[in-house]
Amino acid sequence: MAELKGKVAIVTGASSGIGEATALELARAGADVVLAARRTDRLEKLAATIGRETGAQSLVVPTDVTKRSDVEQLVEKTKERFGRVDILVNNAGVMLLSYLKNDHVDEWERMVDVNIKGVLFGVHAVMPTMLEQGSGHIVNVSSVAGHEIFPSAAVYCATKFAVRAFSEGIEKELSRLGIRVTNISPGAVATELTQHITDQEVRDTFLKGSKDMVFLDAADIAAAVVYAVSQPEHVNVNEVIVRPVQKK
Repeated sequence: MAELKGKVAIVTGASSGIGEATALELARAGADVVLAARRTDRLEKLAATIGRETGAQSLVVPTDVTKRSDVEQLVEKTKERFGRVDILVNNAGVMLLSYLKNDHVDEWERMVDVNIKGVLFGVHAVMPTMLEQGSGHIVNVSSVAGHEIFPSAAVYCATKFAVRAFSEGIEKELSRLGIRVTNISPGAVATELTQHITDQEVRDTFLKGSKDMVFLDAADIAAAVVYAVSQPEHVNVNEVIVRPVQKK
């Protein structure tokens, strides 16, 4: 696999879960990392850990991915500090499961804004730099919910199907211009996402069902991201699905 030393990676949603684990794993692989999320205190703590454990450089940029200006500023500050952008991990996302009959329309809108528009804004912001460089790697974090639909997740699944479709589309356009694209689809991961569910019916059902579920660690997904971006320049890993082993 290729060496990541000297590479610069932006990770959105880096304040917890998959984003936090991915930023740390990229730093361990030699990359300098730019940490983007809204919770600055958590980003600062992660930056300190990265410096202490890996020696890699890091930059904290408070970012709301639903605001195009924030994401554009994220890339601008990255270039000011490091001069380039080699990797973008579009990881920020929300999973606000609810039954359609309960009409949580504000939460539907929130998922569209974060899960879809946040990814679009990220690609928009890094594309000019990567095209100028003639190289770059965009990693979009979708979900197995972008492959399968289940009750209470109609809108969430729709947003993750959209991420997969967009990933495939930009790969077909940008790969010939030197930009690689990878779509990562995690299965059930032990993160704080489920804590954000407000629909009590879903919470009750999920709590009952989760007792028998096997969850991945965020580090498992981080390892998949590092695997994809560490391949030689002529290799493009387009799709990775990571599921937990369901032991009997």
